[in-house]
Amino acid sequence: MSTSPIAELPSDVDALRGLVLAMQRKLDDRDALIAFLQEWKRLHQSRRFGAKSEQLSGEQPALFNEAEATLDAAVAAGESTREDDPVGDPTQIPAHTHAKPGRRPLPAWIERVEVVHDLPDAEKRCATHDVALTSIGHDVSEQLEIIPMQVRVIRNVRPKYACPKCRDGVKTAALPAQLIPKSVATPGLLAYVAVSKYADALPLYRLSGMLARSGIELSRATLSHWMVRFGEAVEPLIARMRADLRAYDILQADETRFPVLKEPDKPATSHAYLWALRGGPPDRPLLLFEYDASRSKEVAKRLLEGFQGYAQTDGYGGYTEVGQSPGIVHVGCWAHARRKFVEAIDGNGGRRGKAVHGTHKASASRARQGLAFIQDLYKIERAVAEAMPDERYRARQERSRPVMEALRIWLDRTIGEVPPQSLTGKALGYLSSQWQKLERVLDDGRLPLDTNRVENAIRPFVVGRKNWLFADTVHGAQASANLYSLIETAKANRLEPFAYLRYVAEHLPRAISSDELDPLLPHRIDRALLADPKARPAAQAIASA
Repeated sequence: MSTSPIAELPSDVDALRGLVLAMQRKLDDRDALIAFLQEWKRLHQSRRFGAKSEQLSGEQPALFNEAEATLDAAVAAGESTREDDPVGDPTQIPAHTHAKPGRRPLPAWIERVEVVHDLPDAEKRCATHDVALTSIGHDVSEQLEIIPMQVRVIRNVRPKYACPKCRDGVKTAALPAQLIPKSVATPGLLAYVAVSKYADALPLYRLSGMLARSGIELSRATLSHWMVRFGEAVEPLIARMRADLRAYDILQADETRFPVLKEPDKPATSHAYLWALRGGPPDRPLLLFEYDASRSKEVAKRLLEGFQGYAQTDGYGGYTEVGQSPGIVHVGCWAHARRKFVEAIDGNGGRRGKAVHGTHKASASRARQGLAFIQDLYKIERAVAEAMPDERYRARQERSRPVMEALRIWLDRTIGEVPPQSLTGKALGYLSSQWQKLERVLDDGRLPLDTNRVENAIRPFVVGRKNWLFADTVHGAQASANLYSLIETAKANRLEPFAYLRYVAEHLPRAISSDELDPLLPHRIDRALLADPKARPAAQAIASA
């Protein structure tokens, strides 16, 4: 005979009450776990399908209809979409006067080829008076033409000389020193391949195909070999940049994954890392990339060895011990703190407009409150973005410090009200654990609020990684890091990367001493040396950091 579940309940009221409370605790724990998993599900969906900006609102950017969407936006804003509208032609509107946007003049340095469209001789006579027409001027309009993949062969001709009376040997002039001896690659070709791969994220197999369409057969293996040799050859410049970067008293650090297939003693699926350092004075910034198989604190210590001053990083624990070294002041990143609150809002459906209830509504509300404080700090920073460091320091003492003090009071009151395992709880926990480092931005007006500049320097590499996926060997990874360092530092110093790399590839083989190497550094080079229009690529636009 079966036993009824009711019959198994304890007869004692207190025991029954205890059983109910235990079951309620289990249900509460289960509800908390469900809520936690729902948060992460919403956050994952937001990361995959939602806006990537950390603003509280935003629209999904156009992908396949970019041309149509851009045109529609220009028309809606009242902008001209006609090329023949003159630049600066004022249009009168009752409320105000504004200049119509129009086509910008084509750069003067581009070669001009004149094509004369003249009247036939029969039409150069006046039909009424039967006299020849007199030229009174001409109309000129310009169009831009591109010549795809214009290539040429440099023939190095060396006359040979010999004495007609003796046989002492043949004399010829020595070939100029080459970056890659006995290679067909000129400095311009090496620079073109490097910029295509490391600045434009173009995989070498695709570049090889582009060259093949122009009748140039260069395999991906050959292009890869050139890039490794190029990256190894610039190591003396990288060593000089490393010393200059450590000599300045403000430095930012970050790191990202860098898969390498043939890493010794590691499986091909394991992760290696590209470490990025940004420093140097504002008018001569430096960006240095270093490859390492590890993400450990020992790597961070090695990279910052000899540095004294402010080291600004995110909250990764590998930097903690470095921040405790004598002479180093560890500064935190407000962008990472802000990101945690944005993730909490997304995890509760806040930015995607979904209705949230109960615990989710309270959690999203607290995350929005925390984010509002941090956004106030960024509003102050935008207001003093162009100010001198002393003025920015005073603004932070007068305006930013009170915001931080109010945020700290709110944090202490709120952190105990939110489950620590929830996304909002994690945001509050991160803010609390990083607080001492975060408030150090008040100590010096030169310090930025965040590490966005060094993160932005990593972004071209991350885009490239999506295209070429991994490096094959450690030598290739180190060479890539070196070339990334030169290109990103050149861009940060407003140099055109192709012109700079070509100049380096041409002059580096003859540079031996430090006095010869220093003028080749991207933050020290005389930009007038790169200003010859014939030495520039087709694109004149100066790259920005």
